[in-house]
Amino acid sequence: MSILRIEDLRVHFPIKGGIFGRTVDHVKAVDGVSLEIEKGTTYGLVGESGSGKTTTGRAVVGLNHMTTGKVFFEDKQIMNFGKRKSGLHKDVQMIFQDPYSSLNGRKRVLDIIAEPLRNFERLSKAEERKRVQELLELVGLSPESILKYPHQFSGGQRQRIGIARAIALKPKLIIADEPVSALDVSVQAQVLNFLQDIQKELDLTLLFISHDLGVIRHMCERIGIMYKGRFVEEGTTDDIFHNPQHIYTKRLVAAIPDIDPKQRDASFDIRQEVEVEWNEAYNKYFDEHGLAYQLQPISDTHLVALPERG
Repeated sequence: MSILRIEDLRVHFPIKGGIFGRTVDHVKAVDGVSLEIEKGTTYGLVGESGSGKTTTGRAVVGLNHMTTGKVFFEDKQIMNFGKRKSGLHKDVQMIFQDPYSSLNGRKRVLDIIAEPLRNFERLSKAEERKRVQELLELVGLSPESILKYPHQFSGGQRQRIGIARAIALKPKLIIADEPVSALDVSVQAQVLNFLQDIQKELDLTLLFISHDLGVIRHMCERIGIMYKGRFVEEGTTDDIFHNPQHIYTKRLVAAIPDIDPKQRDASFDIRQEVEVEWNEAYNKYFDEHGLAYQLQPISDTHLVALPERG
């Protein structure tokens, strides 16, 4: 059963010009994205900076207004053309990229985590404090840290506070936007493993957004590859990593570092080959005929954007 379904999502930002500030063009940040996420799974949204992956996630929670498209949550339409129906905030929460800027430095941990509780639930001060302490324990932090400020924690601990806030209302879906990219490598694995543990314990569904295919491979069952606001490939983790079909996907997979020097040399050769094809053929065609690319199934689980053949 799918928990989230997006149909033909488009998010276009106006470009203003002239002395009257009129709209002269649009930036097509997301340009016709459709996807479906099964309950209890983790779906990875991948692409380089500017691909539209973060804009897609923010549109689902209403932080970016949709230009056109539909969003269904548990088969009920909850958004249409930027209009958001009530109740979604409690069931869908977001974990932001930067644990340093996403937490209000002037507020104590108690107030940061209790904010969603105060918006949706009527709790006494004692009940609220107890709930926040339970959430801190759940994310591996001391209940005594309830009166501390964000600057008193490390980056990994701050991200755990952000996760505690995201799960405070017991949501069904969490959108994690680059949740470990701002953390040291030594801390990333801890947070990722912790997220997986929380997912199992609370029966969560994750939309995991990242530019890092290594992280995506560790976390996700299904993956969508974005380029210039559109999907160029979608499939299971095995499809994407063991049988990449699109030249852009091949480029991303070939760029993953490999510890084995022989494998690293082979990957470098693949990258050179892919870069030549990318620069000389695909990029030019996509810029000129981007709309000619449509996702087409090549197996029961694997879809690839293929150009029209003239």
